[in-house]
Amino acid sequence: MPNQENTQLAAHTARRTFAIISHPDAGKTTLTEQLLLHGGAIHIAGEVKARGNNRRHAQSDWMEMERKRGISIASSVMTFEHDGVVFNLLDTPGHEDFSEDTYRTLTAVDSVIMVLDAAKGIETQTRKLFEVCRLRDIPIITFINKVDREGRDPFDLLEEIEKKLALDVCAMNWPVGMGQEFLGCYQLVQKRFISFSGDEPESAKQKEKLAEDLSLLEAFSKPFDMKSYLEGHLTPVFFGSALREFGVVELLAALHLYAPGPRTQKANLRTISPEEKKVTGFVFKIQANMDPNHRDRIAFVRICSGEFRRGMKLKHVRTGKIFSVQSPVFFLARERSLVEEAWPGDIIGIPNHGTLCIGDTLTEGEELHFSGIPSFAPEILCRVRLDDPMRGKHLRKALEDLSEEGVSQLFKPLIGSSWLVGVVGRLQLDVLMARMEGEYRIKVGFESAPYEGARWIYSEDELELKRFIDQNRNQVAEDLNGCPVYLTGDDWSFRYLQEKWPKIAFHKTREQFIRI
Repeated sequence: MPNQENTQLAAHTARRTFAIISHPDAGKTTLTEQLLLHGGAIHIAGEVKARGNNRRHAQSDWMEMERKRGISIASSVMTFEHDGVVFNLLDTPGHEDFSEDTYRTLTAVDSVIMVLDAAKGIETQTRKLFEVCRLRDIPIITFINKVDREGRDPFDLLEEIEKKLALDVCAMNWPVGMGQEFLGCYQLVQKRFISFSGDEPESAKQKEKLAEDLSLLEAFSKPFDMKSYLEGHLTPVFFGSALREFGVVELLAALHLYAPGPRTQKANLRTISPEEKKVTGFVFKIQANMDPNHRDRIAFVRICSGEFRRGMKLKHVRTGKIFSVQSPVFFLARERSLVEEAWPGDIIGIPNHGTLCIGDTLTEGEELHFSGIPSFAPEILCRVRLDDPMRGKHLRKALEDLSEEGVSQLFKPLIGSSWLVGVVGRLQLDVLMARMEGEYRIKVGFESAPYEGARWIYSEDELELKRFIDQNRNQVAEDLNGCPVYLTGDDWSFRYLQEKWPKIAFHKTREQFIRI
């Protein structure tokens, strides 16, 4: 009979918690569907942009607006078991307007699949997300998608990864001496070089070109080295087509064999090991109204250590109160199942009515805060215009709910009665408007505010901070947590203000657990 310590070790090493990142339209959601299909989680893969009323929607795109527009708007969590391993797959929005949601999601994963379009290579948003992964030492597997279409030479793509991202590359599913587990792809290689016609090379010239290209790949590609991959110096590269199911099985096998299990997590006092016996976890995402019939609110929690059991009483560190977790759930996007136990690496959903916020920590008593869960200063600020003045109280509730979720940020100016909504990109305003009407039955509009942005303000000299606020009340607001925010004007005026108030710090980001 295995003891508890051995059981915990076996459980947490059998977890693979990973995100998929990409530029929009690279095929990220289609790849997600294929991984779920080949992992046995679903029986029919959905399509992202299929036509007609009988289309089957992608499992991870459960919001109505996602299905109408064919884009991912919110991060989705999908847990499934395959070949003795539990996979926690986090599908992230590709559009840069939702980058804040993606950045927070990356705090909860141990590895990443980076999807590149074979014709386009490394695009802007992908590069930004790659840099976030590099800052957090997250190892990356690369999947070059859409190789069944007219695209660039695979050698050029490998060279681009090496030059632009400063990564060594290992071409895993090409028969060039690397990745011995995945040598069953020679047919794919042949098809790739003759436009997927399915024909064998007919001429000596074609055979010569194929041999030359494979020789270049072999010379350029590095041998796979686990240490180099885990340290973020090397990326295993898979060529394939998610839509045609090429390369997906090999990619899933690589996640199983190579992707790391739960890693240590940095906290304010110390580093937390997944092998510790006591439970710790943090909230990295809030999702409201997944079930519109019940007005639910789910906190997504990454388990960092210990054996979590349903009904446990955990300390909510921010408030100091004991929190009883009675109905935790695992997710397959919108679908859910009750959790009896969870281990490090697992993502569980905890229903609550506003108790838990992004950045909150749950422990068995220790005063810990996990770091690296950011909130970003908005680049667009708008006033909210309510079509029906009688719905004022409902408006405030809806704005607070969606702000807690991270759809937007909410600011209350010290002078005036209008709420200000802050977003990173304009598509967020469309999402906010649609969800306000669809989920809360409130019609709103947005009017431009005379501000260029916002900065959280802080000073170690509390009297100096109070003096600054008193003298600039017409441009100071409070965020949802009551933290003071300066609403910036033009660049010249803002630089002058900073010079005038050297003891005041103006922050572009704020750690979620810190109440400035």
